[in-house]
Amino acid sequence: MNGFVVLNKEEGMSSSFAAGRLRKIYSEKKTGHTGTLDPMAVGVLPVALGKATRFIDFLPDSEKAYVARFRFGTTTDTLDRTGKILSQTDVCVTQDEVRAMLPSFVGQQQQMPPMYSALSQNGVRLYELARQGIEVERQTRTIRIFSCELTAVYGDEFEISVACSKGTYIRSLIADIGQKQGSGAVMTALQRTLSNGFSIAQARTLDELRADSENAVIAVDAALSAYPCAYVTAAQSVRFCNGGELFASRVKGIEKDGLYRVYGADGAFLGLGELSEDRELLSVKKVYAHD
Repeated sequence: MNGFVVLNKEEGMSSSFAAGRLRKIYSEKKTGHTGTLDPMAVGVLPVALGKATRFIDFLPDSEKAYVARFRFGTTTDTLDRTGKILSQTDVCVTQDEVRAMLPSFVGQQQQMPPMYSALSQNGVRLYELARQGIEVERQTRTIRIFSCELTAVYGDEFEISVACSKGTYIRSLIADIGQKQGSGAVMTALQRTLSNGFSIAQARTLDELRADSENAVIAVDAALSAYPCAYVTAAQSVRFCNGGELFASRVKGIEKDGLYRVYGADGAFLGLGELSEDRELLSVKKVYAHD
């Protein structure tokens, strides 16, 4: 089975474990998720099956979206409720105060990745070092918050909806909100609602996939719909699939620079091609070999 499945990941499950569950459901030797989602988090986790794993790096990743809950007055070493409590104080923060401070977090900014994260340093995951009580110096990353809005209040917990760039840590954002408020804050729940162009509306739980696995698979070329289409002849198909460049002027659909979904004369998806800077040649970026 080749294609993408949008898993609605459950809480307490690692992304790697989730991909392994799909490997069993689809009896597929190769699977791969498109980006780590913390075990505590739920929601959208796109997983590639079979030959779709070759195209993970070509999925759109410009924007992600989350719904998160947090509580003021508590800080932990993981920046979420699963960690060791570092500080705790009683505090009263109003909805109006939260609404007033959130706009200051919108826009491009530098963010420090948390120690408890899947990032690697010298080949070692940061969370592995953190579990040993080791904290290392980390580089800040440029991220962008497109929107950050208060959506609900549940007792002493506030819920926000966040649209952001790839690489943004919502735990760190909430920690920054708590720091700005003065009492600290800890994330208590997180749901990813958009990732790699896939939305929560497309996501299916493991139980739903066990009941109906086939209809949940999204074809590779459909997942890459952000790229325009190019059409080649039977002879050009053979050359493309063997890694050969094609004269762009002889390929239908070529109009602008960038990547193209390439289709053969029979309508079969052949892979991704890229137009050269001089616009003369369509080179092979990634071939999708058919059985």
